[in-house]
Amino acid sequence: MTIKAGDSIPSVKVMQATAEGPKEVDTAELFKGRTVVLFGVPGAFTPTCSAKHLPGFVTQAAALKAKGVDTIACMSVNDAFVMGAWAKDQGITDEIVMLADGSANVTRALGLEMDLTARGLGVRSQRFALVAKDGKVAHVAVEQPGQFEVSKAEAVLAAL
Repeated sequence: MTIKAGDSIPSVKVMQATAEGPKEVDTAELFKGRTVVLFGVPGAFTPTCSAKHLPGFVTQAAALKAKGVDTIACMSVNDAFVMGAWAKDQGITDEIVMLADGSANVTRALGLEMDLTARGLGVRSQRFALVAKDGKVAHVAVEQPGQFEVSKAEAVLAAL
């Protein structure tokens, strides 16, 4: 079942790409007591993700924070080393938390997985963005396949 407004963020372990290397994070702790924007992408280094989705949140980070967002997190079904390399490639510093959901555990718990095995990509995350306040989902937007409208940073800003 796909997560919806009013639902609690599930408590699942995920890896965070940091300058010091991978660090385990519990999603319940990451979301506790703060307003978090979490956006999910099908894959690091993929065209739309690298050219539009992640850069849009970097560009809009200050505006999101001005609207009360404490943390902006990007999640992909990739390992922490790939997410770290992607962060470096994109010039990400501390404005975006890079989360590696390597086994798609968080993605599945959110009900946002998609099977791209036929395209050689395995199970991936749908493209989405959500806003959670103190661990409760306030807004969630999931893209239709091949689309990039409702999960971009500007759409999230409009929803805040």
